[in-house]
Amino acid sequence: MKSAAIVGLVAAASAETFLKETFDDSWSERWVMSDWKKADGSAGEFTHSAGDFYGDAEADKGLMTSQDARFYGASTKLTQFSNEGKDLVIQFSVKHAQKIDCGGGYIKLFPSSLEQEHMSGDSDYNIMFGPDICGTSNKKIHVIFNYKGKNLLTSKTIPCETDQLTHVYTLIVKPDNTYEVRVDGTSKEKGALEDDWEFLLPKMIKDPAQSKPADWVDNSQMDDPEDVKPEGHDDIPKEIADPEAEKPDDWDDDADGEWEAPTIENPDYTGPWEAKQIDNPDYKGPWVHPDIANPDYVADDQLYKYTDNAFLGFDIWQVKSGTVFDNIIVTDDIAEAEALMAETFTKNKDAEKTMFDEAEKKRKDEEAEERKKLDAEREAAEEEEEDDEDDEEEEEEEAAPKEEL
Repeated sequence: MKSAAIVGLVAAASAETFLKETFDDSWSERWVMSDWKKADGSAGEFTHSAGDFYGDAEADKGLMTSQDARFYGASTKLTQFSNEGKDLVIQFSVKHAQKIDCGGGYIKLFPSSLEQEHMSGDSDYNIMFGPDICGTSNKKIHVIFNYKGKNLLTSKTIPCETDQLTHVYTLIVKPDNTYEVRVDGTSKEKGALEDDWEFLLPKMIKDPAQSKPADWVDNSQMDDPEDVKPEGHDDIPKEIADPEAEKPDDWDDDADGEWEAPTIENPDYTGPWEAKQIDNPDYKGPWVHPDIANPDYVADDQLYKYTDNAFLGFDIWQVKSGTVFDNIIVTDDIAEAEALMAETFTKNKDAEKTMFDEAEKKRKDEEAEERKKLDAEREAAEEEEEDDEDDEEEEEEEAAPKEEL
C-alpha cells in the first residue's frame, strides 16, 4: 500500500519536510483542481494512475494527464514556510509515458496569495522547476525564479530526459546563493544564482565618459606606399579570343554573319590591382572600452530567500497526454529527498524498464504482424485483379468474330 502524504513532517531535529506527496488513494482530499480553462472546454482532467507500465502497480500511481491538447491546473497546500537561512529542496518524478512531443512537465511553488480554485498561468509564483519539451529544439529543464515581480529564466540550457520512463528532477537552492539541478540523483548544473540569472544589474559597465579616439588606428596592415601599379595593368582584358580557334570551312558570312572566335580566360589577367600589404607602424591594437563600477549596482545576499511558500502545483499545457507526476517532496534537507528517491524511483526503476521493454516488444511484434497481414491482403487483391483482367481478355477473344477462310 502507498503511504499517505505527509505535510509538515519533522524528519529530524535540524530538518523539516513541508510536503511529501506519494499520491495514495486519498490524494484527491489534498489536491484542488483549478477552474482555469473550464469555461471554454480546454481544461484537462487529472486521473490517478501508474500508466501502462510501472515498477509497482500501486506505489507508482501518480497524477496523470488524461486528455490531449488540454490545459491542466491542480495544487495542494504545504506547511507554510520561509527558507531563510536554510536549504530549499524541491523534488518530484515525471514519466512521459506517451512519448511527449509538446508539453510541460514542471511544478510551481506558490505564495499564500494563491487562490487554488482559480489558479492559472497568470498566478504569481516563487519558483518554477521541471522539464519542458516541444519539438526538436526545446527539450530543457526550466528553473525560473521570481525576483521583485519578474520571472527570471536561467542563462544556462539544462537538457531534460526525453524517453518514456520515470525520471526524478531535483532543485537545491542554498542560503549562500548557489543552486544545483539533479536528474535521477546526478548533478546536471550548478553554480551561483547571480551568475546564471539576471537578478541584479551588472557589477561593471562600460565607462560612458570614454569613447574611442578619432585618430585611433584599427588596421594592423596598410598599403605599401612604395608598391606602384604596373603601367597598362588596367588595360589587360579578362578574356581574349581563342588563338587556336578557326573559322569553320562551311561558315557563310552572308547567311551566318561575321564569324567571331570564341573567348577564353586571359592567362595574363590577374584581376584588379591591389597594393602589397605591410605592417602598419601606427597600429595600436583593438580599442578596449574601459569598464567602471556600476553606480546603480546593489548587492543582494538573499537572492535565494522566499519567506512566503504555501502551495505547490501544476500549471501546464500538453498536446499529448499521459504524463505521470509522482513522489513530490519539499524539504530543507537533501537527505530526505534522496531517501524518498531511493524508496521509490531507485527501488522500482528496473522493474519499470523491464515492463516497458516487454510492452515495446509486444507492440512492435503486433505492428509487424499487422504489416504482414496488410501486405498479404494487398498481394491477394493484386492477384485477384490480374486474374479478373485475364478473364476479361479471354472473354473478349471468344466474343470476337472469326475471320472467314
